[in-house]
Amino acid sequence: MTKGMKGQSNHNLDAKGRLIIPARLREGLGDKFVLCRGMDNNIYAYPEEEWEKFSERLNGLPVSDAAARQFKSFFQGSATDCEVDGQFRIVIPQTLRGWAHIDKEVVMVGSGAVAEIWDKTAWDNYNSVDNMDINALSAIMSDKYGI
Repeated sequence: MTKGMKGQSNHNLDAKGRLIIPARLREGLGDKFVLCRGMDNNIYAYPEEEWEKFSERLNGLPVSDAAARQFKSFFQGSATDCEVDGQFRIVIPQTLRGWAHIDKEVVMVGSGAVAEIWDKTAWDNYNSVDNMDINALSAIMSDKYGI
């Protein structure tokens, strides 16, 4: 079972598009993991075990359903295997950096079973108290999911 990831860390990409994986996320992600497009113009980092579970669910979607095919392709079509080097860095492919509008400043966020990689400005906007009503979100989560 993958250890739940939490917290956030600010980093900069180097000139080769490499990102240092923060210590707080290393154990949860492991030495090899999968990057793919995230749903909020970010990047998801799945530990191998979690990617396999997610991929199995995607593969179980009916090929006769156009929305299911598009949903599956969104994630699997952008997926790339990552391996951490000796200095705890990974290379984020240009296609994923483009999707997430990442140029230099990055925020890595532990989000339970996966980690998220965000452009810093996009994360600041997404996570801004000016852009969310936490009380309304709490009510929705309570009604829908009992949280």
